[in-house]
Amino acid sequence: DDFCLQWEGLGALVDTYDVTVTEDLGEIQLIKIEKRKYWFPDDWYLKYVTVKTPMGDYLEFPCYRWITDEKEVVLRDGRAKLFGDDKTQILKQHRRKELEDRQKMYRWAEWHPGFPLNIDSKTHKELPRNIQFDTEKGVDFILNYTKAMENLCINSFMHMFQSSWSDFADFEKIFVKISNTISEYVMEHWQEDFMFGYQFLNGCNPVLIQKCTEIPKKFPVTTKMVECCLERNLTLEEEVKQGNVFIVDYEILDGIEGNKTDPGTQQYLAAPICLLYKNLQKKIMPIAIQIKQAPGPDNPIFLPSDAKYDWLLAKIWARSSDFHIHQTITHLLRTHLISEVFGVAMFRQLPAVHPLFKLLIPHVRYTIAINTKAREQLICEYGLFDKANATGGGGHVQMVQRAMKRFSYSSLCFPEEIKARLMESKEDIPYYFYRDDGIRVWEAVQSFVTEIVNIYYDSDETVCEDVELQAFVKDIYVYGMRSNKASGFPKAIKTREKLSEYLTVVIFTTSAQHAAVNFGQYDWCSWIPNAPPTMRCPPPKEKGSVTIEYIIQSLPDRGRSCWHLGAVWALSQFQENEVFLGMYPDEHFTERPVKEAMKRFRENLDEITSGIAERNRNKNLPYYYLSPDQIPNSVAI
Repeated sequence: DDFCLQWEGLGALVDTYDVTVTEDLGEIQLIKIEKRKYWFPDDWYLKYVTVKTPMGDYLEFPCYRWITDEKEVVLRDGRAKLFGDDKTQILKQHRRKELEDRQKMYRWAEWHPGFPLNIDSKTHKELPRNIQFDTEKGVDFILNYTKAMENLCINSFMHMFQSSWSDFADFEKIFVKISNTISEYVMEHWQEDFMFGYQFLNGCNPVLIQKCTEIPKKFPVTTKMVECCLERNLTLEEEVKQGNVFIVDYEILDGIEGNKTDPGTQQYLAAPICLLYKNLQKKIMPIAIQIKQAPGPDNPIFLPSDAKYDWLLAKIWARSSDFHIHQTITHLLRTHLISEVFGVAMFRQLPAVHPLFKLLIPHVRYTIAINTKAREQLICEYGLFDKANATGGGGHVQMVQRAMKRFSYSSLCFPEEIKARLMESKEDIPYYFYRDDGIRVWEAVQSFVTEIVNIYYDSDETVCEDVELQAFVKDIYVYGMRSNKASGFPKAIKTREKLSEYLTVVIFTTSAQHAAVNFGQYDWCSWIPNAPPTMRCPPPKEKGSVTIEYIIQSLPDRGRSCWHLGAVWALSQFQENEVFLGMYPDEHFTERPVKEAMKRFRENLDEITSGIAERNRNKNLPYYYLSPDQIPNSVAI
């Protein structure tokens, strides 16, 4: 038998080694690899071993792991096997030992009460070698933010940390350094009602808007207040019945205290409610904003017919609140933290030979590492998050704890989540590109996953009997959802159909959903007045008192603006050597049916990419965050 090993060293040196064995080895069940530290002092990355048999056949033994000093790695050939497929004792024992070893390395820990659990590692360096970034520099937030601010040429403003800008145009001093098409358009049009409404559909946080079925009692808007905005000669109640009114409620922010980590500056939060209206051109326009939850004489309802700066400040408060929900719940909790749960559960419960491990491993690449680094530098006490955000200093922790109480499995099922907000009709709401592109990507992923499931599971009974799959699902329910029955997360999976849906949730969340809410941050948040990370004055208690000077005083000072701009720039960048949806450079699967399914998946994604490019042609505001060629496989930034 001839053995071919492909190694990759830390210095990007790639070597191939050929080993010829003269005696008859019989059927090869396992291959053991060990690196002697005296021979090779550095860690080495083994891609795969290829075995050529005397009959001229080739067997692939995928590895795609780091080989460290004196650590033995035992490999199986690339054919995926379920737990019940292994008949020999040696293979059963190998499978069991692999999981026992992994469960010692991948332990659960609680970062804060009420959070999904995370990996038990306080620093990036403590993580298992195989899930660390190749170089820690690429994931060092302090380094990246500092580099971002140098690139932006905004360090010169940091010495004036708590001083205010002079006017709106003054923000351009930091903005114009790295402008792009969308961010420039936002800068030019951010004060317009159309731009305010459009962002609820296709901005950074397109997940909150829902059709209004009844005006809440806590938001006593009347027809008289908004009749100048209603274009169909109907009452507000009639417009609601016809499905022309939408609502966004930031109630989860109510009672969260503003950041107090910097004693020199009081920071403020609010929990607005926005009412929006679909006009005759089917554009979504704001028609009423109440900045705090409880109605009353010191909490007026602001209207487009009010004085210019009254209405503008109300919209700024809503945009600031939207920024906080986006960062902490939509982005951090619902993509980063839940993806880490999927990753840790996968490593703990699915051996490398399991088809679902092979399917999911590309979608957890670097996720645990990026989250560990974030807990180390970004969202920790006195971390970078505290420097610019009003929810820093503990507010963001409270928000996640609140959001976890209402977090549900169905809200991760993209089509169900859209329907739950009554936003599914393309005819009613024609410009909701997040919905349109998301549905197509969801269906492509689900079709691919269903093919894979049907290759390895010949019946629902096979699904029920897969003890490793059931342990994976249970880990997510118990440790991710903290055994919260109300979450709707399954404790077990009993059918192939449900398994396909569950795997689609995992892959879509870790790839498409994260892309949709992450990579537009510079586009939509770099113009500070459109997404203020903090407000330095309390909301107005009456109409007619707001001036341009008061708005500028309310907006972030120069120092916080610089930190914010560096953050949204750094967070919007792809990783070096990014791997996008449908790309599988590591060949964990060797079977032809799977490779054919992957090919069909890529063709489907290519078709979606072409359709999105065609739609975006000549648009002032192209929507490309869910174009498959812009969707990384995993949460890695």
